[in-house]
Amino acid sequence: MWCPSVSLAVWSNAWLAGVAAPDDVLDALSAWAPRHSVTAYDSAAASSTGLPWPDLTDAGVVSLLPTLRTAAAPATGETAFSVALPVPGDVRGLAAGTQFQADAVAAGEAVIVRSRSASGSQAVGLVPDFVYTDDDDPDYDPEPSALSWTVYSLASAPVAEHVDLGQAEYDLRAAVRSAADAMGTLRAELRGADIDDPRGMVEQVLEASRLHRAPDYAPERALRVLENAAHVDAIITVSAGLMPIGLQSSSEVQMASDALRPLADVVRSARLAAVGAILQAAWRS
Repeated sequence: MWCPSVSLAVWSNAWLAGVAAPDDVLDALSAWAPRHSVTAYDSAAASSTGLPWPDLTDAGVVSLLPTLRTAAAPATGETAFSVALPVPGDVRGLAAGTQFQADAVAAGEAVIVRSRSASGSQAVGLVPDFVYTDDDDPDYDPEPSALSWTVYSLASAPVAEHVDLGQAEYDLRAAVRSAADAMGTLRAELRGADIDDPRGMVEQVLEASRLHRAPDYAPERALRVLENAAHVDAIITVSAGLMPIGLQSSSEVQMASDALRPLADVVRSARLAAVGAILQAAWRS
C-alpha cells in the first residue's frame, strides 16, 4: 500500500465486508501518521456522514469509521469504495471544477465512497493532507505528526473506471524492462560521480513502501502487480532525482523526463487495477 487513500479504502472495505476488524483499519492508518482527524468540507457532506456541522472541530480517527460506514450504507454485497490517483491533465472520475477535484489533484490521491439509497446514488470524497511540525521548531521531525481527512459531498456517484488486471500486468512487464534500461543508462552517466548506487537508492524507496501491508485475502496476482508497480515507481523517483546530476544539459534532462512519463501512467493504471481487484475480493471472501 503506497498511499493513505489506498490503505483507508482497502481496510475500511474489508471491515465493512466483515473480513477485518476495526482495529485493522486503525492499525493500517497509524502506519502513515500517529494521529488522524476527519472534517466535513460542507453541510451536505456532514449530513451524509454524521460529521458535526457547522462546528468544524476535527473529529478523531475513531470517528472516521462510523463516517465511512454511514457514507457506504446500505451494504449491497459489493464494494462502495474506489480510489482516484489524479494528476494534472488526467482527472478521470472526478467532477470538473469542484474543490474536491482541485484538492485531490494537489494530493495526488482520493477515496470515493458511494451509497445506494431510495433516493438514488450518492457519494462522498475524502482527501488526505499530511500535517508536519513547524520546521522552525527546534524539535522539528520530518515525519508527519498527523493526517487530516476532508470529506466532500459529490453531486453524483462517479462510476469507477474499470482497469483490467491482466492487461495492466502485461503493460507493466514492458514498463519494468523500460525502467531497467533507464536505470542502466543513468548508472553509466553517473559513473565516477560521488553519489550512492542508484540501485541501492531504489531498494531504500521500496523498503519504505513495504511497511504498509495488504489484507490476507488479497489476490496473489494483484499483490504481484502492486510489487512490480512499486519497483517501477521507485526507479522513476530515483531517476528523477538523479537526472540533473548525471545529465549534461537541461535538454537531456527534459528528454529523459519525457521518456519516464509514460511509465508513470502505466504504474497508475496498474495500481488502480490491483486495488480494484483487492476491493472486490473482500466481498467474495
